Amino acid sequence: MNREKLMKMAGAVRTGGKGSMRRKKKAVHKTTTTDDKRLQSTLKRIGVNAIPAIEEVNIFKDDIVIQFLNPKVQASIAANTWVVSGSPQTKKLQDLLPGIINQLGPDNLDNLRRLAEQFQKQAPGEVATQEDDDEVPELVAGETFEAAANEAPSS
Repeated sequence: MNREKLMKMAGAVRTGGKGSMRRKKKAVHKTTTTDDKRLQSTLKRIGVNAIPAIEEVNIFKDDIVIQFLNPKVQASIAANTWVVSGSPQTKKLQDLLPGIINQLGPDNLDNLRRLAEQFQKQAPGEVATQEDDDEVPELVAGETFEAAANEAPSS
Protein backbone atom coordinates (compact mmCIF):
# COMPACT_ATOMS: atom_id res chain seq x y z
CA MET A 1 0.00 0.00 0.00
CA ASN A 2 0.97 3.58 -0.45
CA ARG A 3 2.54 5.04 2.69
CA GLU A 4 0.63 8.32 2.33
CA LYS A 5 -2.72 6.51 2.14
CA LEU A 6 -1.81 4.43 5.16
CA MET A 7 -0.87 7.52 7.18
CA LYS A 8 -4.10 9.26 6.16
CA MET A 9 -6.16 6.26 7.29
CA ALA A 10 -4.26 5.96 10.58
CA GLY A 11 -4.71 9.67 11.25
CA ALA A 12 -8.47 9.46 10.78
CA VAL A 13 -8.96 7.16 13.76
CA ARG A 14 -7.08 9.33 16.27
CA THR A 15 -9.02 11.59 18.60
CA GLY A 16 -6.06 13.85 19.42
CA GLY A 17 -2.56 14.45 18.17
CA LYS A 18 0.41 12.14 17.76
CA GLY A 19 0.80 9.71 20.64
CA SER A 20 -2.83 9.89 21.75
CA MET A 21 -5.01 6.87 22.18
CA ARG A 22 -7.05 5.59 19.25
CA ARG A 23 -10.77 5.94 19.30
CA LYS A 24 -12.60 2.80 20.37
CA LYS A 25 -15.83 1.99 18.64
CA LYS A 26 -18.41 0.63 21.04
CA ALA A 27 -20.43 -2.21 19.61
CA VAL A 28 -24.03 -1.97 20.75
CA HIS A 29 -25.51 -5.42 21.28
CA LYS A 30 -29.25 -5.23 21.74
CA THR A 31 -30.91 -8.51 22.53
CA THR A 32 -34.49 -9.18 21.51
CA THR A 33 -34.98 -11.60 24.38
CA THR A 34 -35.35 -8.74 26.85
CA ASP A 35 -38.60 -7.65 25.18
CA ASP A 36 -39.93 -11.19 25.30
CA LYS A 37 -38.95 -11.55 28.96
CA ARG A 38 -40.68 -8.28 29.85
CA LEU A 39 -43.82 -9.38 28.03
CA GLN A 40 -43.85 -12.77 29.75
CA SER A 41 -43.34 -11.20 33.19
CA THR A 42 -46.21 -8.75 32.54
CA LEU A 43 -48.47 -11.59 31.41
CA LYS A 44 -47.54 -13.59 34.51
CA ARG A 45 -48.42 -10.59 36.69
CA ILE A 46 -51.84 -10.34 35.00
CA GLY A 47 -52.38 -14.05 35.63
CA VAL A 48 -52.93 -15.53 32.19
CA ASN A 49 -53.50 -19.25 31.86
CA ALA A 50 -52.69 -21.36 28.81
CA ILE A 51 -55.64 -22.80 26.92
CA PRO A 52 -54.66 -26.13 25.36
CA ALA A 53 -55.91 -27.90 22.22
CA ILE A 54 -56.74 -24.89 20.05
CA GLU A 55 -56.01 -25.73 16.44
CA GLU A 56 -56.88 -22.45 14.73
CA VAL A 57 -57.59 -18.80 15.56
CA ASN A 58 -59.16 -16.40 13.04
CA ILE A 59 -59.23 -12.65 13.64
CA PHE A 60 -61.60 -10.79 11.32
CA LYS A 61 -60.77 -7.21 10.33
CA ASP A 62 -62.81 -5.61 7.54
CA ASP A 63 -62.47 -7.97 4.56
CA ILE A 64 -59.23 -9.63 5.66
CA VAL A 65 -58.67 -12.50 8.09
CA ILE A 66 -55.57 -12.99 10.23
CA GLN A 67 -55.27 -16.73 10.68
CA PHE A 68 -53.09 -18.54 13.23
CA LEU A 69 -52.64 -22.29 12.79
CA ASN A 70 -51.81 -24.21 16.00
CA PRO A 71 -51.25 -21.05 18.08
CA LYS A 72 -50.35 -20.75 21.73
CA VAL A 73 -53.41 -19.17 23.36
CA GLN A 74 -53.38 -17.66 26.84
CA ALA A 75 -56.24 -15.87 28.57
CA SER A 76 -57.06 -13.94 31.70
CA ILE A 77 -60.81 -13.53 32.06
CA ALA A 78 -60.45 -11.17 35.03
CA ALA A 79 -58.18 -8.80 33.07
CA ASN A 80 -60.21 -9.27 29.86
CA THR A 81 -56.97 -10.20 28.07
CA TRP A 82 -56.36 -12.80 25.37
CA VAL A 83 -52.91 -13.56 24.00
CA VAL A 84 -52.53 -15.40 20.71
CA SER A 85 -48.96 -16.13 19.71
CA GLY A 86 -47.71 -17.95 16.67
CA SER A 87 -47.04 -17.29 13.02
CA PRO A 88 -49.93 -15.41 11.39
CA GLN A 89 -51.13 -15.62 7.80
CA THR A 90 -53.15 -12.79 6.27
CA LYS A 91 -55.84 -13.94 3.87
CA LYS A 92 -58.94 -12.52 2.22
CA LEU A 93 -62.30 -13.38 3.74
CA GLN A 94 -63.60 -14.81 0.46
CA ASP A 95 -60.82 -17.43 0.41
CA LEU A 96 -61.59 -18.73 3.92
CA LEU A 97 -65.38 -18.45 3.91
CA PRO A 98 -66.19 -22.07 2.90
CA GLY A 99 -63.98 -23.51 5.66
CA ILE A 100 -65.23 -21.11 8.30
CA ILE A 101 -68.92 -21.83 7.68
CA ASN A 102 -68.44 -25.41 8.87
CA GLN A 103 -67.01 -24.16 12.19
CA LEU A 104 -69.81 -21.70 12.99
CA GLY A 105 -72.63 -22.57 15.34
CA PRO A 106 -76.31 -21.92 14.56
CA ASP A 107 -76.27 -18.45 16.20
CA ASN A 108 -73.30 -17.25 14.21
CA LEU A 109 -74.66 -18.77 11.02
CA ASP A 110 -77.73 -16.51 11.30
CA ASN A 111 -75.48 -13.48 11.75
CA LEU A 112 -73.46 -14.51 8.69
CA ARG A 113 -76.66 -14.89 6.68
CA ARG A 114 -77.71 -11.33 7.63
CA LEU A 115 -74.30 -10.00 6.61
CA ALA A 116 -74.56 -11.77 3.26
CA GLU A 117 -78.00 -10.21 2.68
CA GLN A 118 -76.59 -6.76 3.39
CA PHE A 119 -73.80 -7.30 0.87
CA GLN A 120 -76.28 -8.51 -1.75
CA LYS A 121 -78.41 -5.38 -1.29
CA GLN A 122 -75.34 -3.24 -1.86
CA ALA A 123 -74.32 -2.81 -5.51
CA PRO A 124 -71.20 -4.84 -6.51
CA GLY A 125 -68.95 -1.81 -7.15
CA GLU A 126 -70.43 0.36 -4.41
CA VAL A 127 -68.37 1.12 -1.35
CA ALA A 128 -69.97 2.01 1.97
CA THR A 129 -69.35 5.63 2.95
CA GLN A 130 -69.28 7.40 6.28
CA GLU A 131 -72.75 8.81 5.54
CA ASP A 132 -74.14 5.28 5.21
CA ASP A 133 -72.74 4.36 8.62
CA ASP A 134 -74.41 7.35 10.31
CA GLU A 135 -77.91 6.31 9.27
CA VAL A 136 -80.12 4.46 11.75
CA PRO A 137 -81.04 0.98 10.48
CA GLU A 138 -84.69 0.26 9.94
CA LEU A 139 -86.52 -2.17 12.20
CA VAL A 140 -87.52 -5.60 11.00
CA ALA A 141 -91.18 -5.60 10.02
CA GLY A 142 -93.42 -6.80 12.83
CA GLU A 143 -90.76 -6.60 15.54
CA THR A 144 -90.50 -3.99 18.27
CA PHE A 145 -87.99 -3.43 21.03
CA GLU A 146 -90.64 -4.14 23.67
CA ALA A 147 -91.51 -7.52 22.14
CA ALA A 148 -87.86 -8.50 21.92
CA ALA A 149 -87.26 -7.47 25.54
CA ASN A 150 -90.24 -9.54 26.72
CA GLU A 151 -89.03 -12.61 24.83
CA ALA A 152 -85.52 -12.43 26.30
CA PRO A 153 -85.14 -14.79 29.26
CA SER A 154 -84.26 -13.05 32.52
CA SER A 155 -81.36 -14.51 34.45
